[in-house]
Amino acid sequence: MGMFKDMLKSNESIFRDSIPLDYDYQPKRITSREKEQQQIVFSIKPLLQKRNGRNLIITGKPGLGKTVVCRHILSDIEDETDEIIPIYINCWKKNTSYKIANEICNLIGYKFTQNKRTDELLNVIIKELNKESVVFVFDEIDKVEDFDFMYSFLEEIYRKTFILITNYKEWIINLDERIKSRLTPETMEFTQYNASQIKDILSERKKYAFVEGVWDENAFDKIIEETTELGDVRKGLFFMRESGNTAEDKSSKNITTEHVEEALKKIQEFSVANKEELDPENKFILDVIKDNSGKKIGELFKTYEEKGGKGNYKAFQRRIKKLEDNKFITTEKISGGAEGKTTIINFQQKTLSDF
Repeated sequence: MGMFKDMLKSNESIFRDSIPLDYDYQPKRITSREKEQQQIVFSIKPLLQKRNGRNLIITGKPGLGKTVVCRHILSDIEDETDEIIPIYINCWKKNTSYKIANEICNLIGYKFTQNKRTDELLNVIIKELNKESVVFVFDEIDKVEDFDFMYSFLEEIYRKTFILITNYKEWIINLDERIKSRLTPETMEFTQYNASQIKDILSERKKYAFVEGVWDENAFDKIIEETTELGDVRKGLFFMRESGNTAEDKSSKNITTEHVEEALKKIQEFSVANKEELDPENKFILDVIKDNSGKKIGELFKTYEEKGGKGNYKAFQRRIKKLEDNKFITTEKISGGAEGKTTIINFQQKTLSDF
């Protein structure tokens, strides 16, 4: 008995509100990305003058604020004007023209999608969006399997801005020429945050997420140091949340470096646990990639065969796609040389970057 005796009571939580620790949380103020916000706004501005906007491809590693900044701008558009329709699509979840068309129909309030073909849905969308101007944000655009929707929108929507977000600079190289020539995008890279910027971002979230004064200064400095080294703000937010949870589990009214150290260990624990969930063949292929990270897919397949792999090349490609979808690896398509186009495979230690 007495299992709950030492726990903090409900009115003693060190958390004020844990939602600001979600990476998708939209803060009132976006810190450290003012220049990028301004460039995006300039691309959209012509729409307010009844002219076509400029198109942007935004690149940069995960956790650098690409999505947060774009969604913040779309939210501002929604609040401030009825002349521009903001459309956000996560292409990781909606990766075909049909799924994208369905989602846009849902966003614009068109409900009669059942039994309609993709081209019929696209025609409905074009007719509706041509009543005003539109900003499209297609996040993780590199996950899209076909681009019929984009070709239709580029051709038939009068006033629009496309903002395409990808982690891969090279993605546009392999984009269909008929789309590329119509898109004529500007490119913008979100560069790595420095320690000062990370401190500003995490301090802002800390202010809303935690009761004032619960963080030991050295403990918070440790969070900033680790996040700067990893270069991913999402991990910093995870560390903050887990440090707070650890402190509460120990009925502590302060978050100390001891609690932070325990939180840091959870990233590695999560990685191991997830690898163990893979089937034996995918584990085997992942080990081959880990030992040969940065090589071409053809070279990796030869190494896989030499080490006893029995699957054919098509099956190997499918398993590579599965590992990429689950973020154990990253792929990068390159062109040039005698081989034409090929794919470089990089090992990526799986973490809680999408918590």
